[in-house]
Amino acid sequence: MRPKRMRLGELTVLMGVVGVVVALTLPWYENPQVKLDAWDTFGFGVALLMIAAAAGLLLVLSTLTERSTAVPVAAAVWSTFFGLLAVAAAIVRLLERPDHAYRLCAGAWVALAGTLLILAGSWQSMRDERTGLYSPAEPEPREPPGAP
Repeated sequence: MRPKRMRLGELTVLMGVVGVVVALTLPWYENPQVKLDAWDTFGFGVALLMIAAAAGLLLVLSTLTERSTAVPVAAAVWSTFFGLLAVAAAIVRLLERPDHAYRLCAGAWVALAGTLLILAGSWQSMRDERTGLYSPAEPEPREPPGAP
């Protein structure tokens, strides 16, 4: 594990993942009887938020643990894709008010901020092409086929 590999993009994604996880514990809507959280109004949008958080966490962990750039780059691409879908889902969750809710609470806004951070950090991670953070591959020399 090499913490020196963490760049601004991965740190931004990590803050977004924390934001989404925290948002899942906060109230999202308020109706006359009770405050509703993400689990009370669980649907496709909340599932997309969780998938984006998982993809962002995969990006951060692969950046820390992989020896080459292949897996972190692939994780950045998928994290950007799911981050974009999650931003759209978070916006829909802000506009949609289930169970006759009349007011938005902090959870919906924190989820939107977290998904925006995941999207921006993943995009920045793809843009940052510094390969100096990874040591060059040094394979062991092998005998050519058919050599005595």
